[in-house]
Amino acid sequence: MDRFDAMQAFARVVEAGSFTKAAETLHMSKTTVSLLIQQLETRLRVKLLNRTTRKVNVTADGAAYYERVIRLLADMEDAESSLSSASALPSGRLRVDVPSPLASMILVPALPDFYARYPDIQIDLGVSDRVVDIIDEHVDCVVRGGELMDQSLMARRVGDLELGVFAAPSYIERFGTPAHPHELEDSEHRIVGFLWARTGRAVPYALHRQNESLQINGRYALAVDDGNAYLAAGLAGLGVLWLPQYMSSPFQQRGELLPLFTDWTLDSMPLYVAYPPNRHISRKLRVFIDWVTDLIAKHAPVANAMT
Repeated sequence: MDRFDAMQAFARVVEAGSFTKAAETLHMSKTTVSLLIQQLETRLRVKLLNRTTRKVNVTADGAAYYERVIRLLADMEDAESSLSSASALPSGRLRVDVPSPLASMILVPALPDFYARYPDIQIDLGVSDRVVDIIDEHVDCVVRGGELMDQSLMARRVGDLELGVFAAPSYIERFGTPAHPHELEDSEHRIVGFLWARTGRAVPYALHRQNESLQINGRYALAVDDGNAYLAAGLAGLGVLWLPQYMSSPFQQRGELLPLFTDWTLDSMPLYVAYPPNRHISRKLRVFIDWVTDLIAKHAPVANAMT
């Protein structure tokens, strides 16, 4: 048994949740992968995986072993890369999850630059506004807006999103321009609701003007849980939007969104890159985090970094 191949096969089965999928990514037969796992369990004298006809689950011993294995595999990858001129650039697969608007408007359009620098890195990109369980879903890192609820994660603050309030011209033609934020609460005006993944509910927005502060929930006919759908609803005139500058800017320039309450300010939203605690940061993850940090700094620099 090649211990490296066996550990790699085990890690891939855990991540894929399937012998078949793991075998496909490793370019091995399912039989070979199964044999490697059996040999590894025999050598360790523990059961690493529970197998059923439908799925594969990692045991408690297997989960602890997996955490050690992925650090060891990453160390080996770094060691080989540092010694081999042919492997001078980082390589391998990264599992990343980002909000849908950030992916479509900033990250994906910039990826040609990333691949020009790091052509041997493969990215599995999850695009959603749901809260990903980084550890259970074996994700290398996530980019998320708002304060992080899981304080156990390692995180780097990479930006601050400046927010504004906007409406489409078709909305203004139908409902008129609200003169004060309170009109969104007690009149015919409507917002587009955004259902945050953490709670499944819309949350109020804080606005400030001189010594006046208030929180607006707003009344909505439609609420969504995806950033791209939220933007599309606003562009269709279905309600007032709260948007970060990077999302609103191109539509403002084309006259498709109009700013509201310009004498009010909103609290900025912090943007983080987060990754699992106590896990080795491989070269491929390190260069990706650095690249994302530089990219977001061009669109939404951290507030204290601007002073």
